[in-house]
Amino acid sequence: MWGDYAYLTSRCLRTLDVRLERHEENAIKLAKWFKDRPEVKAVLHPAFADCPGHEIWKRDFSGASGLFGVVLNQFEDKSVINMIDGMELFGIGFSWGAFESLMIPTYPSEIRSIGDWNSDQKYIRIHAGQEDPDDLIADLENGFERLNGKA
Repeated sequence: MWGDYAYLTSRCLRTLDVRLERHEENAIKLAKWFKDRPEVKAVLHPAFADCPGHEIWKRDFSGASGLFGVVLNQFEDKSVINMIDGMELFGIGFSWGAFESLMIPTYPSEIRSIGDWNSDQKYIRIHAGQEDPDDLIADLENGFERLNGKA
């Protein structure tokens, strides 16, 4: 019995390694893409040297997950909601451990207890899942069209 358990545990951990590598690769590709968008004020990904806390991440971690944040330039709440509501590959949600890509608007100023957050900034949390990153980027491009009122 324990031999089977050890085998299954070992197999699950190897599968998780592969999955997490894909999450990290997809997230970094998406985060780099976001950095080049004029709608984006900042990308908060711990693997980027300009991200607050990068040095701690670099010291304590050997990789990243699929989770990161995007701070948008000034947009109306309605435009951000239109962007997110129309996504085809990104679900709306905050369960960051699954295989699918997710996004959700967040409002750090309402829950932040340490330091200030500019309440005018629109912030989106992204979880890059297992989908093809080029397909995710195409979905995001369509989302930015809605954000900009062009769709």
